[in-house]
Amino acid sequence: MTGTRIAALGHYQPAKVLTNQDLAAMVDTSDEWISSRVGIQTRHVAGPDEPVDELAAHAGAKALASAGLTPADVDLVLVATSTAIDRSPNMAARVAARLGMGSPAVMDLNVVCAGFTHALATADHAVRAGSASRVLVIGADKMTEVVDWTDRTSCVLVGDGAGAAVVVATEADEEPGIGPVLWGSVPGMGHAVRIEGTPPRFAQEGQSVYRWATTQLPPIARKVCERAGVAPEELAAVVLHQANLRIIEPLAQKIGAVNAVIARDVVESGNTSAASIPMALSKLVARGELPSGAPALLFGFGGNLSYAGQVIRCP
Repeated sequence: MTGTRIAALGHYQPAKVLTNQDLAAMVDTSDEWISSRVGIQTRHVAGPDEPVDELAAHAGAKALASAGLTPADVDLVLVATSTAIDRSPNMAARVAARLGMGSPAVMDLNVVCAGFTHALATADHAVRAGSASRVLVIGADKMTEVVDWTDRTSCVLVGDGAGAAVVVATEADEEPGIGPVLWGSVPGMGHAVRIEGTPPRFAQEGQSVYRWATTQLPPIARKVCERAGVAPEELAAVVLHQANLRIIEPLAQKIGAVNAVIARDVVESGNTSAASIPMALSKLVARGELPSGAPALLFGFGGNLSYAGQVIRCP
């Protein structure tokens, strides 16, 4: 059995940007109302000719290029998404086709906002078990396609995008770069975050999610650090699901990561569901805010009231 690490990251967002002022012209809201309640200022919106797999493929291509790999080097593609409208071919197969891959295994994971951290753990397990050697892990969602644009409580929250990581085995003398996952859910509260109906529509019970995230999740996140053998004060970064600034900031504070950079990509990207963690991490690394090898806590939470987290070493 060997360890794993993230070799490289990549992210992609559509060109169109929707500001709070733009939304104020569409529904009964204002920049002050949105900023004070969720902290979001802008979000990126994909057009009708930009499907989820296209967003995912762009991010995946960037991650592969950064890792110095070709699509043919990948033997497993995992795409975390909850906005794939079609059931087959799945998003992972479509990404593999777009990138011109050979014959990788292709799987989608739908754990909504915790999808990427679940997929990253699955990649780690696959490489450790010897069933894969190089894994492309992508979180991608087109949340603007499943939102009701007349509902001011939900349409102000979401954006579109994708983030990707390349997972490979560590060398014999290397420390593992992806720590043990801690994951779970609250099945009886699955109704608190939903994408249901025909056509599918996103809805959530905001206060229930807020209370759960800020009270129940901090001890779980601290246990993630404990499993990795890293004290919260040793973390260089905390990258939480980018749901709402009013959730991110108190949760990060309660974890005790006093020396960490706190990802706040939600301000410019909105809630991008499974894309939020890899996008935020990729941007921090691209801006040079995190040195190679620095420990970062990744912690996804949300739909199904699911959660999954691990401590990784930055590429």
